[in-house]
Amino acid sequence: MLSTIQAKLLIVDDLPENLLALEALIKREDCAVYKALSADEALSLLLQHEFALAILDVQMPGMNGFELAELMRGTEKTKNIPIVFVSAAGREMNYAFKGYESGAVDFLHKPLDLHAVKSKVNVFVDLFRQRKAMKLQVEALEQSRREQEALLKQLQTTQGELEQAVRMRDDFMSIVAHELRTPLNGLILETQLRKMHLARDNAHAFTLDKMHAMVDRDERQIKSLIRLIEDMLDVSRIRTGKLSIRPNRFDLTQLVANLLHNFAPQVEAAECSISFVAEHPVEGHWDEFRIEQVISNLLTNALRYGGRGLIDVRVYSQEGQAWVEVRDRGIGISEENQQRIFQQFERVSAKTVVAGLGLGLFISEQIVAAHGGSISVQSRINEGALFRVCLPLE
Repeated sequence: MLSTIQAKLLIVDDLPENLLALEALIKREDCAVYKALSADEALSLLLQHEFALAILDVQMPGMNGFELAELMRGTEKTKNIPIVFVSAAGREMNYAFKGYESGAVDFLHKPLDLHAVKSKVNVFVDLFRQRKAMKLQVEALEQSRREQEALLKQLQTTQGELEQAVRMRDDFMSIVAHELRTPLNGLILETQLRKMHLARDNAHAFTLDKMHAMVDRDERQIKSLIRLIEDMLDVSRIRTGKLSIRPNRFDLTQLVANLLHNFAPQVEAAECSISFVAEHPVEGHWDEFRIEQVISNLLTNALRYGGRGLIDVRVYSQEGQAWVEVRDRGIGISEENQQRIFQQFERVSAKTVVAGLGLGLFISEQIVAAHGGSISVQSRINEGALFRVCLPLE
C-alpha cells in the first residue's frame, strides 16, 4: 500500500534558480514537486493539494516565509503540514529560533548540505506515507464495519422474513387442513349415513325428495372443495406469472345481474337483502370468468360480514372506466386491517377471524391489476365496507 501512495512536496523561493536547484536535489520518482515563486502562489497550491512537506525560503519580497507559516498554521487544511525553513542569512540573525516559533520542524542554512536535505525529505515523505496508509486502513476498517453492520441488518431482516414465511406456511397449512376437512367431513358423514340405511334396508331414507336433498348437500360440499382448490391453484399461477387472462367483449351489468340471481339462495340463508343499481349496459373487453370470480368474492364477503343488513350493488361507467361497487352495512374493517386484507392468507375483518383461506381479496386484486384496473376499500368499524372495482373500458 505504501508504494502506491504519492507524496507531494512544496518548495517556495522567490528566485527561480534556487527552486530549480532545490527541486533537482529532492526530486524522486515516487514524489511530485510543486514550485512557488511567492507566498501568494504557495497559498494557492496549498489549498489545492495535500503536501507531505513544505520547504520555505525565509526572505521573500511581500509576505516572507515566517508570515506564510503563520497563515498555514491558522488554516485547518494546512495546519499539520511539516515546514522546513531555508535561509541564506548568517546564524547570528537568530532566524532559526523565530522559525521554530512559527511552527517549523527544522531550519536549514545555505549553502545546503545535500545529504542532510535528502535525509530530512526522506524522513518526512516516509512519515506522510505511513500516516496516509494508516488513515486509509482506518477508513477501510470503518467501511468494512459499516458493510458488516448493513449485512447484519440485512441478515436479520431476511431471518425475520423467513421466520414470518415459516409461520405463514404453518398457519396456511393449518387453515387448509381445517377448511378442507369441513366439506370432507360432511361428505363422509353423508356417506356413512347412507351406508347405514342401506345396511338396514331402509328404503324410506331414499325417497325422491330425500335424494334431491342429499344431492344438493353433496353438490355444496363438492363446490366448496373445488373453490378452495382453485384458490390455491390461482395463488400458484400468480406467483409464477401464469395467471391467464382471456378477454372477450361482454356486458358487465348483465354479468353482475346473473351473479346476483345465482346468489339468491346464499342471500336468503344470510338473511340479507340486495339493492342493485345499473343505469345502462357497461360493455368492455375483459376475462368474463375472472371478473365473475372477483365480483363473487366481494359478494361472498358482503354476505359473510354484512350483519344481515342491506347490501348495495352498483354498476356504472365514468370517464372511460367501468365501476362495480359492493357496499355492506356490517362490522366494517379497521384502518390497520385495510392495509392487510389484500395480502395472502389474511382473514381478519374488524376484530373477527373468519373461515376461509384468506386468498379471495388477494386473488381479486391480482386479477383486476392484470386487467389494468384497481380495487379499493373504504370502511370504518361498525359502519360497513365499500369495495370499488375499477376496470378500463378500452
